[in-house]
Amino acid sequence: MVKIPEDVIEEIRSQVNIVDVVSQFVQLKQSGKNLFGLCPFHEERTPSFSVSEDKQIFHCFSCGRGGNVFKFLMELQNISFPEAVKKVAEMENISVDDKYFQGNANSQETAENSQQKQLIDLHEQSVKLYNHILTNTKMGQPALDYLHKRGVSDDTIAIYQLGYAPGQRLLKPFFDERKVDFQLLRKSGLFSEDQDGNLRDRFVDRVMYPIRNGSGQTIAFSGRLLTTDSDMPKYLNSPETEIFNKRKVLFNLDLARPNIRSKEPAILFEGFMDVITAYQAGIKSGIASMGTSLTEQQIYDIKRITHEVVISYDGDTPGQKAIKRAIDAFNEQKSSIEMKIISVPDGMDPDEFIRKKSADDFKQLIVHAQAPIEFELGFLKKQYNLDSEVDQSHYIAEALKLISHVDSGISRDLYLNRLADEFEVDKQLLQQQLAPLITQSTRVPEQQHVYHKQVQVVKQPKHFSLIEKAEMQLMNRMLHYHDVWLKVSNVSGFSFVDEQYQMLYLLAEGYFTKFDEYNVATFSNLISEDSLQSLLINIDMLELPDNPTDDEINSYLNILMHRAPVEEKLKKKRAELKQAVKIGDVDKQRTLTIEIVKLEQQKRMKQQV
Repeated sequence: MVKIPEDVIEEIRSQVNIVDVVSQFVQLKQSGKNLFGLCPFHEERTPSFSVSEDKQIFHCFSCGRGGNVFKFLMELQNISFPEAVKKVAEMENISVDDKYFQGNANSQETAENSQQKQLIDLHEQSVKLYNHILTNTKMGQPALDYLHKRGVSDDTIAIYQLGYAPGQRLLKPFFDERKVDFQLLRKSGLFSEDQDGNLRDRFVDRVMYPIRNGSGQTIAFSGRLLTTDSDMPKYLNSPETEIFNKRKVLFNLDLARPNIRSKEPAILFEGFMDVITAYQAGIKSGIASMGTSLTEQQIYDIKRITHEVVISYDGDTPGQKAIKRAIDAFNEQKSSIEMKIISVPDGMDPDEFIRKKSADDFKQLIVHAQAPIEFELGFLKKQYNLDSEVDQSHYIAEALKLISHVDSGISRDLYLNRLADEFEVDKQLLQQQLAPLITQSTRVPEQQHVYHKQVQVVKQPKHFSLIEKAEMQLMNRMLHYHDVWLKVSNVSGFSFVDEQYQMLYLLAEGYFTKFDEYNVATFSNLISEDSLQSLLINIDMLELPDNPTDDEINSYLNILMHRAPVEEKLKKKRAELKQAVKIGDVDKQRTLTIEIVKLEQQKRMKQQV
């Protein structure tokens, strides 16, 4: 594969705003000069992930990851550098010669990553085959009729690449003709294995719903059985594989994300058809979990991209119980997300409601969605026979527990008024019973639920030695101020103490032979080692006063050229002394102690210089 020229890389990078790319995956809020959000590389509750629009870099103060726009996509999507360059170019419709991307995308790519890409490719080929069978063959006509009867248009079928897996089991022969490796097929989840070790199509006579990851790549399927009189399960999902973990996937996230970004609330549905029908009706911010209870990872993925979610599960009893579990799951994560609840009337699911009523009617349900406490009180009420005084008493006691978790004092008072009026109970008596419950409440207080109102940034404190601080601050000054670079470069015998800094210094020398001005995003393109890239970002993110003085620079040089060698000798002698004590060598202990005392004296003298 031909190496991409540096000027081509820089041209692409310079035409893309990193904020536009990152904000597709992370909800960013302005705080000072930079934008902050929840880090996409690890779980956190308070944002420590920073994006600098001026510098065109990202940096997480918690996990330490950082880099330019290419590095962000490489880390997030587990892709090679050329692939990241290609993706960024495509985002901005920048034309790049295909010769740079032909052949192996990355010669250093691990076998594991290569296999993941092959598995994704198998799924993408399967999508095309199933979709072709559905839309262009007689054997797919019954499935197409079923979808049309459900109100799914041809345009929607194309958008979601819906398909049909026929009873003839065509997928295995399809891949056999292409001589696809048997073990790869075995690991794909697309096939089941009989007792003799033969592979057979897993999905038979099913309408196929491709399941995509956040990047829009197909990683699994859900198949809806077309035959009604079969003993087979109505829905069949792909098993978990190297590329598919149902606990970590939200259906339709890739299509919903841009609409959520445009300030629409995320609509959390229960089923695929709810999402698809809503999308076709113009409600395009719908997502769904994979038929399981909402997981911690799914909640985190939602929280990363929005601060508002509307839960719209089925209107029947199981659906209402699922809503209660979802509310509890969000609360257990101490999520800052603002929740609202839709109770679909007449026991209908959202798909059925939109088809029988209209999209506008469903949008009105969104507008009038309930607060979680209102839903919980209504749900609780259904558990009791309120004609019974005993059940009334139990209901009021449980209702007070729910009300105790409401953060706003005004809201609590309103719910107390409603409870007192409904059951003709003295409000003061209810307040007396509520007071100790509020004290016991373990919910996070309101002031901690303020991410969507005011960004609270967590910058993990780092403890550096005097020498480490000097190296970091001097390198920052050298990169940003050319006169400092020239001054330090002309100091005879100068070198950084830490080899990582020295390596960065040598790379910077090469950078300044090609570029007149320093740009951290451009410089990072020339650094292949992850550790050096992270070091560069950490250095660049330092907040130092403008215009360094000669005294400041001389202080750094004194520490690195005079004090650092003494510190290194001290460190070595102390290690030797420790060993001498361990083996009981008294003479060596005496000699080393004298040497250490002399070095300490030198150190104090250097400090006074």
